Parts: sequence; C-alpha cells; structure tokens
Amino acid sequence: MKRKWTIFTALAVFLVLVVNLGFGAISTREIDGVRNKSVLNEEDLQIIDNFVTEAVRELVRTRDFTTVSRIRSVILARASSSRTSAAAQYAEQFSESSYKYITLGFEQAKELEPEERKLKAIINLLILIDGLEDLRLANLAMEKLNDKNTIVRYWAVHSITNAGIIKQLNSGEAAGLTLAEKIVGQLKELVDQVGPEIIALMTRFAAEVQIPQGEDLLLQIADMRIKRYADWTVKYELLDGEVLRLLYGKTTTSSSNKSGMGRRFGQLFSFVFQRYIKGQDFLGAAQKHQLASVLVEMENKYIVKITGIRQSTIKRVVEGGDYAALLQEHSRLLGDETRPGQLPLKLNFHYGNEPDGSGRTWPLALPEPPKELIIDKS
Repeated sequence: MKRKWTIFTALAVFLVLVVNLGFGAISTREIDGVRNKSVLNEEDLQIIDNFVTEAVRELVRTRDFTTVSRIRSVILARASSSRTSAAAQYAEQFSESSYKYITLGFEQAKELEPEERKLKAIINLLILIDGLEDLRLANLAMEKLNDKNTIVRYWAVHSITNAGIIKQLNSGEAAGLTLAEKIVGQLKELVDQVGPEIIALMTRFAAEVQIPQGEDLLLQIADMRIKRYADWTVKYELLDGEVLRLLYGKTTTSSSNKSGMGRRFGQLFSFVFQRYIKGQDFLGAAQKHQLASVLVEMENKYIVKITGIRQSTIKRVVEGGDYAALLQEHSRLLGDETRPGQLPLKLNFHYGNEPDGSGRTWPLALPEPPKELIIDKS
C-alpha cells in the first residue's frame, strides 16, 4: 500500500510540474527552482530564458483553446520571483525574454495557415501581453492597433490600457510618461475608426492616465459621441453612461480644462435626453432601454451629487412615458433659451460663446432624424 501511495504521489508531482501541450511538454521544475532562489546566477537566467522561449513557442503552435489558456496560466504564474531579494533580477530577465520571444512569436504566426490559425495565434499572444502587464511589451501591442480584425484591435488596445499598465505609467518615471504620450497619440488616431467596445477601453484609460494628453483624448471621444448623436449614427448608447461619469469626474478634480469637460458633459447628456424624446416613435426597444438606463443612472448617482438634492423625476416620467415632462426636466437641468440649467450653474460651464461674446446657456438642439433613416425596432 505504501508503495502505491509513493507512486501516486510521484505521478501527481509530475502532472503539476509538466503541462501536456499535445506537441510536447513544458517542464516547470527548473523554473520553479529558480523562482525560489534568493540570488540568481547566469545559469538561472538561462533557465528563465529557456522557459519563456519554450512556453511562447507552444502557445503559438497549439490550436486547442483549453490548452492555450493553460499555457498562458503557466507563464503568468511564473512571471515573477517568489523571493523579494531576487525579484528585480528575475523580473528583468523574464521581461527581456518575453519581449524577445513574443516578437519572434508574432513573426512565426505570420507563417501559419490557414488564416484562422494565424489569427488565433496573434490573439493569444496579445492576451498574454495583456496578462503580463509589462511596459516593455507595449510597443508590440501598438503594432497591432491598426489590424483589420476587430478582435486583434480589441486585445491590442486592452493590453496597453489595462489597470496594471496605467499604474506603471502613472508612477512618475520619465520613461513611463513618454510611453503614456505615445499610447495616447496612437489611440487618438483610432477614435473615429473603432466600435464602442474599444472606445470604452480608451475612455477609461484617457480619464485615468495622468498626463494632459489623456484629457485631450477624453474630450475627443466625447466630441465623437456628440457628433454621432447629431447625425443619428450613434451605437450602443449605454457607453455614454461611462463617458458622462468620467467627464463629470474631471469637473470635480484638478483638471486643467474643467469648463471643457463640463461643456461636453452637458451637451452629451442633453443629446441622450433629446434622442430618447425625439426617437420615441421609431427607436428600437433595446435603444430606448439603453438611453433610459443612462438617464436614470445619471439621476440616481450624479445629479444628486451636483445639486445636493435627491430626486426620482427622470425615473418616474420615463416609467410613465411622459415625454413632455421629460423635456421639462431636461430644460430645468441643462437649460434652454429662457433660462440656464441647474447643472451648468453648479458645475460652472456654458455651451460655447454667442456672437456678442457671452456664454451660451442652453445646449445645441438635436437635429431631426434623416427621413430615410430606418432603425431596427427589434
């Protein structure tokens, strides 16, 4: 019996130390030994390099989704040392090797056939970059920002805008600031080209990265959404709850352009109101639901913060289908030709300058929808 348990234990250890990948196996015994060392020598650094090259090679070659996910988990679990004293040595070598072999991995992926296999390999490498959260790898991701495939672009953007990357960019180091400016510059070129799922990533990054160019990107995104409302081409209106939240946040912080943030906040919020009201007879149920959700969330979470008064007027009139009352609430909050709104007064912004130089006190009116516009009511 004792012998059977010994064999079972040995087998279990083997299964933990070796990941079966179909094409071969990645042994984790040596790399795990290195992770537990307090001081690393040249041989240890070579073991790290060997592990990364083997793991990335198998990641590119493997087709099975479950296996690929397992490979990424194995790599990410060993991206740092378990010993504080060797952490810097280990991390530097792992980062250097990751850059070298992921670069090679992208080159190898180009040669794969059919096209679907090539695409999967590229996406898997980008997901790995995303998980590693290594500034050194950002340039590799940025090379994929203009890829024709939406999924590739999504993961390229995700990997340079995730929370771990933002934290490092905001550390105050010169290299991080330079990279942050480069990332923002690349993202600004994408604003008019990508869909809402990617815009959502860019919006959060723009609001959280601590450089002036980040605020410029946020304003650019807000202007793009406002334009899409104006020409009735906007998609996924739920996204604007996030855009409005972040614009509002900038009006309450040390933003260098609070008035600009406030102006976009007011105009975008107004267009959400106006689209819901003017589209009552032809917008689809899903679109109306998204617009209503944004309106009610803004009332519940942010209007109360701005005015200091908790209310449920918007929720009540939306649920009752009272569009006239909703328009009145829009005018009270955001202003019209007869009076300034409560929100511009509280947040100290206006909607641009009139010919005489005075501040415009009411938002632009949403144009009537094009007559040929047909919106799916499903």
